Amino acid sequence: QVELVESGGGLVQAGGSLVLSCAVSGTIFAINAMNWYRQAPGKRRELVAGVTSGGNTHYGDSVKGRSTISLDNAKNTGFLLVNSLKPEDTAIYYCNADIKTTHWDLYGMDYWGKGTLVTVSS
Repeated sequence: QVELVESGGGLVQAGGSLVLSCAVSGTIFAINAMNWYRQAPGKRRELVAGVTSGGNTHYGDSVKGRSTISLDNAKNTGFLLVNSLKPEDTAIYYCNADIKTTHWDLYGMDYWGKGTLVTVSS
């Protein structure tokens, strides 16, 4: 069993910063990649940022230049820092990871957390 638990959400004023965490627990051999998605009310889920185990990162246009994603493989925990928060950043933020649970897995499997709510007030 693999579980992803997000934390760090809450109410933040516009212009502020937030660090979200994604803790991965269970039977884990390797985290190949971790992504953060978000979904605002009435909108489709969108990719916010992603990072591979090798450290390659990519960002969605909505947060590019004001966000940093990282992955601590030793602690099986990922982080998403978002600066200069805007009201339009208000959404439920979901952690997603591609994880191998055994050394003989050829590919990883996709896992999702339940999300953490971020509300940015103007």
